[in-house]
Amino acid sequence: MNKPLLELKLIDYKTLNARQQETYNFQKVSGVLADFGFSTILLGDDWQGADFIANHFLGHQFLKVQLKGRLTLDQKYQDKDIWICFRHRDIWYLYPHDAALAWARENKKMGKNPDLWESGSGAWSYPSPPKDFLQWLADYELNPSSQQTASGG
Repeated sequence: MNKPLLELKLIDYKTLNARQQETYNFQKVSGVLADFGFSTILLGDDWQGADFIANHFLGHQFLKVQLKGRLTLDQKYQDKDIWICFRHRDIWYLYPHDAALAWARENKKMGKNPDLWESGSGAWSYPSPPKDFLQWLADYELNPSSQQTASGG
């Protein structure tokens, strides 16, 4: 019997280094975004704060996306039209940074010193988003099975 030319073996995500994890996550979310009509381009260097570009097939949306490991708000993304993408419990979220920041500033305590945001050194993230933030994020969940397709299915 001949040996197969390609031997496929699942990897353990935890054994990957940070760069490999980012590439892995980009590939995973690219597949999900394709279900919503987006093609993606991984950038070799952060361009205007983005790790990748998501362009809708119909040409009506062009998103600059920063890929994160958790819900993140950061001064360096403010006013740059950046979308943040992260996965929580096998659900991908893609949200507009500035809208999330505005909601958080109105509804959450932004650390001990809210003036950090104005000084340009503010950053805030959650390993596990609180329930109220997850409720806000529900509109930005990338879940193809909960969406109606163009054919009505």
